[in-house]
Amino acid sequence: MSENSAVITIDGPSGVGKSTVSRKVAAATGYLYLDTGAMYRGVGLYLVRAGVDLADDRALSSALADLDLHLTPAPDENRDVGVFLGGEDVSAAVRTPELAMVASRVSALAPVRKVLTKMQREYGRLGRIIAEGRDTGTVVFPEAACKFFLDAEPEERAARRVAQLHSQGLEADFTQILAMTVERDRNDRQRALAPLCPAADAHCIDTTRMTVEEVVDTILETVRGAGLQNCEPR
Repeated sequence: MSENSAVITIDGPSGVGKSTVSRKVAAATGYLYLDTGAMYRGVGLYLVRAGVDLADDRALSSALADLDLHLTPAPDENRDVGVFLGGEDVSAAVRTPELAMVASRVSALAPVRKVLTKMQREYGRLGRIIAEGRDTGTVVFPEAACKFFLDAEPEERAARRVAQLHSQGLEADFTQILAMTVERDRNDRQRALAPLCPAADAHCIDTTRMTVEEVVDTILETVRGAGLQNCEPR
């Protein structure tokens, strides 16, 4: 049995519902939820604050050598993981649309991906994790037991993001969010390093017209069919 035999990956573009679905799958299976996107957002915030020139690999590597980033488990399936830089809780600061765009840029940088992929694989060695992101099934955990790729139409994803921001008491413009969604898709899919795409053996799910619970149930059915331990029906 490989060290990734108890790893489940859930990849897909922004706004497709990966985080919500991943939290619920983790709660149903008892697995730990690893939000790799939050890690890239945290690094993005760290580099912006440090004023690092993203085009300077030497400066990037030097800054990343001092990176003190860690995640704390989500308190329940309805809330995000905690993100800390040093001793500072930056969980709210990294969840803005602007930081999402920064995360998209830094995720294309080789020094950043090298550091975070190593950190993510360390989590994976613990086993029993739900790894959510954009390349967890293709690059980080290519031998994961079960892989999923979620997708949805850009307009639906933008509408979901606007609703999420409004629920948090934040202003959001649909047209602006849609433009950012399309731009991030283009950046993520066309980057030379670890582009966004489903793994060859991933189960692809179009969530456009599905409820969260329907997506979760589809994933759990596949996971249980794969015979993973402690993945019982809810």
